[in-house]
Amino acid sequence: MKYVQPRPSSIVAALYTARDLEVDVAVLHGPSGCSFKHARLLEEDGMRVLTTSLAENDFVFGGQSRLEEVILYAEKNFSPKRMAVMGTCVSMIIGEDLQAAIDNSGIGTETIAVDIHAGFTENIDGVLATLRPAAEMGWISSDELARQQELLKAANLVERLRGAAMKEYIEPSRGDLKHKVAKRLVDLLHDGKNGVAIMNAKKETAYMFADGLIALHDVAPDASVSYSANLEMRGLPKVKRDAERIIAGLDAAGLTYTKQGALDEYGANGDMLGQWIQEQNPDFAFITGVPHAIPREYTDGIECFSVTNGPRQVAPLKDLGHKHVVVEIDLHPKTLGVRSIVESEFGAVLRSFA
Repeated sequence: MKYVQPRPSSIVAALYTARDLEVDVAVLHGPSGCSFKHARLLEEDGMRVLTTSLAENDFVFGGQSRLEEVILYAEKNFSPKRMAVMGTCVSMIIGEDLQAAIDNSGIGTETIAVDIHAGFTENIDGVLATLRPAAEMGWISSDELARQQELLKAANLVERLRGAAMKEYIEPSRGDLKHKVAKRLVDLLHDGKNGVAIMNAKKETAYMFADGLIALHDVAPDASVSYSANLEMRGLPKVKRDAERIIAGLDAAGLTYTKQGALDEYGANGDMLGQWIQEQNPDFAFITGVPHAIPREYTDGIECFSVTNGPRQVAPLKDLGHKHVVVEIDLHPKTLGVRSIVESEFGAVLRSFA
């Protein structure tokens, strides 16, 4: 499928994967503006991002020596434990050898070369391009690499079948009005209806999506609601640390819940969560994170409340029969660099009905 709407960049996906591998410094071999927004946000999350700032002359004559200089600069000034040298469209087109630059620089820091550009159809190519050399370096096991490959396929399939990649173009939307959705949810709780509340969130976005479950519990702690969160301890180093912190936050809030799936398994959790929903036989389902991972067959006939951070995910969720869909705008920037659960806008609105 050829998309006419913007899609995630494989270079950015590579950067985020490097962060999850606990890379201290990533060197982007390209123009200074390449992936600027995400590079800046990732620095707030603890990973330094440097660039070789390739300019027009370098596009013609090459920037290998410049890359070696920046690699040396990174080691000397930041004393990293791990580094990653990332390709960009420019460096790949002119044929720069990233591994040769690492070898020639003479650094002692463990460093991987990630040959990537933004011309891939799927952003998961950037993830795989980072994980493969990481496995060769011994940062992750071959079993973990195989696991990640399967999870990426599952997440990609979900997006194609029921997500923002299901059509060439999807109109972005802010979703339903949060106060109206919150009131309907509170009315169901006060009427004694049975419900399930599920967090099926992607990695660090769970720092805010978890707040929806806490807010629901704050409003009606004695309501007949069964809770679930994808907080099992599997995944890359940062992913597991994030899960530990979120578990601590949920426990401190007094929430009793079932752990189902890990933070990087959001795309593969659909059938498991769907079967769990059917076992609970609820009147309503409140789902935060990646609600569309759950196939429609499990939620038909249930009043669904979905919280997403994707404006292009509203229409697909409505197509799945989810009656209420709200969007947490700018969720991702608000969950980078945090170490505890962050209050969500919908959670704040929900609490106002307490």
